Amino acid sequence: MGSRRFRVSPALVVAGVALLFALGGSAFAVGQKVAAPQQRCQAGAVRALAVVTGVPRQGIENIPDTYTANPAAFDRRFNCTGKGVQVKRAGSGQWDVRFPGISGASCLASSMSTQAGSISCVPQADGGYRVSLRGTGTIENQLPPMNVPFLVVIV
Repeated sequence: MGSRRFRVSPALVVAGVALLFALGGSAFAVGQKVAAPQQRCQAGAVRALAVVTGVPRQGIENIPDTYTANPAAFDRRFNCTGKGVQVKRAGSGQWDVRFPGISGASCLASSMSTQAGSISCVPQADGGYRVSLRGTGTIENQLPPMNVPFLVVIV
């Protein structure tokens, strides 16, 4: 049997050089330090978030009417100041969520249920945010309150 000779084509050389540049550039970029790290609580950044689900096997309806920071009441929580996240029941379909150290920021809220018709998030005097959930369909021309898990994002 004769030996087969391997020939290097120009395309193989170009591909090899491109691979070396790509790997070298990636390694260089990974080794660089960020000149100015982003501030965690700066304007425009997500300052806080909470996914309020209620204590497992008790439900969101059983959140107390005084602020609690019980981790079991949340699926996820974050406060850029490093302080806790608190929630209390304010009424049927209404909760107050507070992020100590954060005030005057914009609030966005979303229901974690496909059955909720509307949701609102309004700043409160105590620094918290009132989240109100309403269902679909009307009862006496009003949307009924919903007791379902929700997400709050503060920016």
